[in-house]
Order: sequence, then structure tokens, then C-alpha cells
Amino acid sequence: MADKRSILVVGGGTAGWLTAAYLAKAFAGRADITLLESRGIGAIGVGEGAFPTIRQTLDYLGIDERRFIRSASATFKQGIRFDDWLHAPTAEGARHRYLHPFEPPFSPEQGNLVPYWLAQDAATRPPFAAAMTIQNSVAEGGRAPKQPGDRDYAGPLTYAYHFDAERLVELLAERGRELGVRHLEGLLTGVDRADGGGIDRVHTAEHGALTADLFVDCSGFRAELIGRTLGSEFRSVRDQLFTDRALACKIPYDAPDTPIDSFTVATAHEAGWIWDIGLQGARGIGCVFSSRHIDDDRAAAILRSYVGHDRYTARTISFEPGYRPAQWIGNCVAVGLSAGFLEPLESTGIVLIEAAAAMIAELSPPGTPVAAAAARFNRLMTARFDSIIAFLKLHYCLSRREERFWRENADPASVPEALRALLDQWRHRPPSRFDFLIDVESFAYFNYQYILYGMGYDTAPPLVGRDAAREAGRIFQRIRKFGERAISELPPNRIAIDQLG
Repeated sequence: MADKRSILVVGGGTAGWLTAAYLAKAFAGRADITLLESRGIGAIGVGEGAFPTIRQTLDYLGIDERRFIRSASATFKQGIRFDDWLHAPTAEGARHRYLHPFEPPFSPEQGNLVPYWLAQDAATRPPFAAAMTIQNSVAEGGRAPKQPGDRDYAGPLTYAYHFDAERLVELLAERGRELGVRHLEGLLTGVDRADGGGIDRVHTAEHGALTADLFVDCSGFRAELIGRTLGSEFRSVRDQLFTDRALACKIPYDAPDTPIDSFTVATAHEAGWIWDIGLQGARGIGCVFSSRHIDDDRAAAILRSYVGHDRYTARTISFEPGYRPAQWIGNCVAVGLSAGFLEPLESTGIVLIEAAAAMIAELSPPGTPVAAAAARFNRLMTARFDSIIAFLKLHYCLSRREERFWRENADPASVPEALRALLDQWRHRPPSRFDFLIDVESFAYFNYQYILYGMGYDTAPPLVGRDAAREAGRIFQRIRKFGERAISELPPNRIAIDQLG
């Protein structure tokens, strides 16, 4: 068996270039990596946000933070603020909102603070995120999660980024070529199956036939290799996640010094939600909706009402929420949209690309049989998709909104069985690390806590000792004061970005 492997990545975009660059770095001269893309087929660019894992990925690829921020028009992201998810705005203008920060709840040496928050009077206690972490205050105060003098990809608070998706692809392509990835532009015209299964070769108009030991399908929703050629079945989850379309646009700032939020704003509407992302020069805004509940015209009206004018061009994006349980067949593995896509909520698209690239690198290094890791990869990725589906559904099924979309989301029949079982348990105790298998989770137990208690879920108050409760109260006060201090010491998000860019 050859010690050097040939890898052909079919398709560019974030999935193709991130995977190619990651494998080039991981295999460091032990693999010949070629990426084939057609310039005539544009990137989908469904979302322009990431999860904190992106920092480790960019650092691993050797892209310094200043270069990334400058090249991708990136800004800091400290979480997601959910507006109007619990209930619609009232006639009197009352609205509900909560933050899902990236920073874990503060954990003092003497134990977990969550029981003490639950034991407080629900009518007077502060919101869960505000009580548990200073990041709530920092983000709502418009501050960045770090100072310009901090090390690359490090700071006092956990963070990710908002970015221009097309510019990120350009940066990843540049870094991939620096790492030795061979770049071919050409149109895929045909694919030959191997006799024993898998892919034998692909054909292009510009470069003829191309062969490889391992083919990575990053051809997007078309799934040219894994789907059209190898027939991997697609499993729809429309019965659990209802949204399937989005209208996306960019809105310039009124002034170049307009403050930039360091969180995504996710605002619920009658049949879905609207993302609002602050980039360096514009806001990325998109109306995500279910075509079964409203049509495109109604979605366009909702987006226009949110933006406040119609001086923009909106791009329509269609998707089927779901995934392929067999993402690796023989010598072909799917990464990105060809493997599956759920919806833009919580920026899980890039998280899944990062997970797939890392698993390919670790489970199938040069010198090992190409197909040996397929079964394990498929089990792990299927479990990861299923866990993300449950986490996303949690955002919807706790809503008390009265529109049909939201009532159907709250129907237990649309909630994954495993999540229903956990929700029953969480009536008696908060989510725990023992509820989840960390190797297949993209989200930790505390992420579930932020959503659960942000949406007003009722967990029975535990019995706590008076002295312990008093000490917990003092810790809550310190968290609040530390948050006030952080606001005074950390720079505004735009200023931090300008200094780093």
C-alpha cells in the first residue's frame, strides 16, 4: 500500500477549500491533493456566521487572526440573541428576548450555580444568561470579547465570527494553495463508477479524466458523486424542521462608524425567523421560512418590513432539511451540503464541515485502506446530525406563539423522541453533561440550558441550603459586577475590529 495518497476534492466553496486545506495541513506532504471547481457554479453562502470551533480551525491552518479579519470582512460574534421566539410582540409593544452566549456558565469551586438560580423567585430573578456569565453584559453592552493586544484566537471570553462567506472562500483557497493544494478550474462532465463500488474516475471538459485514491464530494446540493453516482439516500427531516427557504440580502450601514453588534440577532416571525448579522461594511439579513406555511411574496413582505425599505436585492435560497446517513461509500466521502444541511440557525453548516475534515484526517491517514473508516465515519456523522436536529428543534418546540407554524412546531409528534424524553427529565432537573455523548455533540449541555431557560422552561426548583444559597447569591453579585467592569475595560466591537483589521 502506497504511503502517499492522492485526493481529489470535487467542488470549491467553504466545504471544498476548508477540507482541502485541512487535509493538506494534516497530511503534510503525504498526500497529493487536487481541488476541481467550476467558476460557473457559485457558492451557496447560506450563512455568514460560525461557531467558536472556527478559531481552532483557522489557527490550525496557519491563518493569523488579523489576516482572517481583514480578508473576510470579519467581526466578532459572542452568541445569538433571540427576539420574539417565546411569544409574538403584544399589542402594547411588549417583546421577549434572550441571549445564547458562547461562554459557559460560571462554575465556582464549590459547585454548580444552576440549582441556585432555579431556586430563586421566577418573577424577580435575572435572565439565566445574565445571571450565569459576564458575556451577556459584554455582548449587550456592544463590547468585543477581547482586546487588540490579546493573542491570536484568544481572549477573556469565548467567541466566533461573522464574515463575508465569499471572501472567506477566497482566503481558504489562498491558504490551500500555499499548503500545496493543486487547483483546477473545470466543468465536471461525467463520473465512472469503480467495479467494486466507489468512484473510478471523473471526466472534465478542460482536463480530461481525473483519478484519485479518495474522492471528496463538495459539489453542494447537487451531490454529484455521493448522490447522483453512488445513489446514497437522502433522509429528509421536514417532519421535524419545517423551514426550507430563505431570502437573503445585504444592507449598507447609514454611517461608517455605526456600532456593530457582537451577536447574531435572530427575530422570529409568523413562519420562521430573520437573521441579522453585522459585518464590517454592511448587515447581512435573511428571512428564513417554511414554504408550507407562507409563500415567497409573504416572506418578501416580512423581510421588507424588517429592513424598513425595499432598496435591496434579495437572493432566494431553497434547501431541503436533511442528510445522507451514508456519507462515505467506498473511496468517496461527502462533506458540506452534499452530505446534508439542516437550516441556518446556530451556524451548524461550517461546524459539520470542520468535524468531517478532522475525522477524515484522523480516521483515514495515508497508508491505511481508503474505505476502512467509512462505517465509523457514517455512524459518527449520523449521530452528529441527529443531535443537531434535536438542538435546533428545542428552539422551536418551546414557543408559545399562536401562528400555525409555531403550534405545529410545539406538537410533540414533530419533536424527536430522544428530545421528548430529555424534556420530561428536565422538568425535574437541569440539563447535565451526562445527557450527551461528547464525541457526537456540537453543543454542550450548557447550550441546552441557555435555550431552555431563555425560553422560560419550568424546571422544579431544587431544595438548597440557606447558607449555600446565600453564598451563591454573593457569587451572582460578583458576576454582575465583573460584567460591569468588563464593559468599562473592553473596547466597542467596531473599534476592536478596526484596530485588528
